[in-house]
Amino acid sequence: MTTKDEPRPLRVLQLTDPHLMAKADGDLLGVNTRDSLQAVIEQVLEQHGRPDLILATGDIAQDGSAEAYQVFGESLKVFDCPSAWIGGNHDHAETLARVAGDYNANQRHLVRDGWQFVLLDSSVPGKVFGALADAELAFLADALAANPELPAVVCLHHHPVDIGSDWMAQIGLTNRDAFWQVIDRFPQVKLVLWGHIHQEFEQTRRHAQLLASPSTCIQFTSGSSDFAVEERPPGYRWFEFHDSGEFRSEVGRATAFQFQLDRNSTGY
Repeated sequence: MTTKDEPRPLRVLQLTDPHLMAKADGDLLGVNTRDSLQAVIEQVLEQHGRPDLILATGDIAQDGSAEAYQVFGESLKVFDCPSAWIGGNHDHAETLARVAGDYNANQRHLVRDGWQFVLLDSSVPGKVFGALADAELAFLADALAANPELPAVVCLHHHPVDIGSDWMAQIGLTNRDAFWQVIDRFPQVKLVLWGHIHQEFEQTRRHAQLLASPSTCIQFTSGSSDFAVEERPPGYRWFEFHDSGEFRSEVGRATAFQFQLDRNSTGY
């Protein structure tokens, strides 16, 4: 007697906060960000293989340079799969959009294998905190309303909840109530995913799981009152989405990557 093979899940990789720079030797608090990204990519390939989709959730560049975005795009070619990029507080929105277009990574509503992915721009020019413009909230609501039968993943850069870190309390999403008013209307939202906080985070709100992920470069100390970094390896988040509407997630880290972290810095 044979049993029907289960369909392969949709495999999705989240990369966040690479903080790449125009200069190849550019570093953030002592960590060469190109090298750390490459170490993460190698770890993904070794541990999981190639994903079907990559979600890049902001702060792709530290300096907002076209060169940094091009390095990112070229680095992802090894995966041979589509990617979608959104900006963070360190990114230059126009430059990011232009280069993302060159790599066909500027789509902000994707439907794949029975799931939909909605990517939002929470960046505010010249500010560290984030906010979603009325047009972004309308885009989110329209996308979800148009596909009520599809489980949804909503991505942004800034954290829309308190993460228990005093210094980050003022640099998250400032109009989070408006955001949750939209999300709470649509029970098909299974996951809200973000970057910015350079650490793992997990919480549940009603019908949605809330997740944040390590940076591909430096890591912020969880629960710290003041700015602080810790010597944890660069990382990523891996997902497997099933057509049943369920998913699983795990964080991976490039544990073999060697770096000398500047722990005396008071900011980044």
